[in-house]
Amino acid sequence: MTRRGWVLFIALCIIWGIPYLFIRIAVEELSAPALVFFRTAPAALLMAPFAFRHGDLDGILAQWRWVLAYALVEIAVPWVLLFHAEERISSSLAGLLVAATPLIAAVGYRFFGHDEDLDRRRRAGLVIGLVGVATLVGIDASGTDPLAILEMFGVAVCYAMGPLIVSRRLDGLSSPSVVAVALALTAAIYFVPTMLAFPATVSADTVGAVATLSLVCTVLAFVLHFALIREVGPARSTVITYVNPLVAVLLGVALLDEPFTLGIGVGLPLILLGSALGTAPSAAPGREGTAPERDAAPERDAAP
Repeated sequence: MTRRGWVLFIALCIIWGIPYLFIRIAVEELSAPALVFFRTAPAALLMAPFAFRHGDLDGILAQWRWVLAYALVEIAVPWVLLFHAEERISSSLAGLLVAATPLIAAVGYRFFGHDEDLDRRRRAGLVIGLVGVATLVGIDASGTDPLAILEMFGVAVCYAMGPLIVSRRLDGLSSPSVVAVALALTAAIYFVPTMLAFPATVSADTVGAVATLSLVCTVLAFVLHFALIREVGPARSTVITYVNPLVAVLLGVALLDEPFTLGIGVGLPLILLGSALGTAPSAAPGREGTAPERDAAPERDAAP
């Protein structure tokens, strides 16, 4: 990887590891739908030039049903579930549960007929990762609202399935254009609920948290992500997913005084190891193309 690639990679590892911290701050005063709206509306306006620049509006209109499905699965539904869950669980636990996304994706893509080779190494990775998630939930989720845990599982499932829509139905459209329209659709969905329950006042901390989520963790992150994909390709860019949970845990412990629990200590390395092994390119002989090209996962376009 070039120096530019490393800079982009490290920046994204941090930027997509910090949302859980700012979500935890913002949900103290904003409802989950309101937070989704205030995160997506400014981001959609700032990313609108991407859609016009690439000239994909005709294609998006032709595929509007699948673009809407992508917006629901990758942004509108998982973000409201995530924000609602973080009203009752720590940012560290939320970040770690989302880390199960690559494991769910590996199984889900195989189930839906996506060309995914599950060799012995990848199957072992899935088992290790699932043990890590089970350990984390079994130790840390005792006494935690079970609905929040189910919501986080829903987030991971949505994040895993979103790229499948892109690769199967929206492959001919540019990712920046699809993301820009998906953000706008999500903002439109949550406009009325936000106006009906608009808070009378919000603190400076909440305003700062929302601004960071929208401008840094969404707009800037997407711009950097697109640049990283051009630099190293979509398959190698997914390694970010393995580092984000570690950043989320460290920030939660350092800045929010969240405990570094036994579940985190045991589950974190298992989840990261399982994700790395479970989503690694298969090296099955006798197939055309190199392993990285053959097993490259569809690029993931949504921030946590």
